[in-house]
Amino acid sequence: MSSGREKEGLKALGRKVALKEGYNPEILESFVNQHQGNDYWVRFNCPEFTTLCPITGQPDFAEIRISYVPDVRMVESKSLKLYLFGFRNNGDFHEDVVNTIMKDLIRLLDPKYIEVTGFFTPRGGISIYPYANYGRPGTKWEALAEKRLPDHD
Repeated sequence: MSSGREKEGLKALGRKVALKEGYNPEILESFVNQHQGNDYWVRFNCPEFTTLCPITGQPDFAEIRISYVPDVRMVESKSLKLYLFGFRNNGDFHEDVVNTIMKDLIRLLDPKYIEVTGFFTPRGGISIYPYANYGRPGTKWEALAEKRLPDHD
């Protein structure tokens, strides 16, 4: 069964791609959701995420989990991987990273619902697990976001 994605102009899928240094949201690509009539979850785990502490320049390691309910557009996974790799040379606080990823994906996809969690490994004996979510305003997804925020653990 052909997905029709080859006609969508995806630049990263199936090709070698030269990475630009640092954070680059323009590398993100999307394709048309073939199941727009269904509500369903898509989840990505990036267990080897790395960013830099903006103060010390030391690496911070995390697992980044992205879950969303697509509407018309879906994120292409190779472009997402390349985008997440771009944080390796970027200095941001953990909370900023999680919110930046979520906002970039909202701009790209306009999902019904999305949540991003960062499970950062301890530095100085403390782990930080920032969580951000969004539900489309005026819909049941907004209500889900309001419910999941305090109950996300």
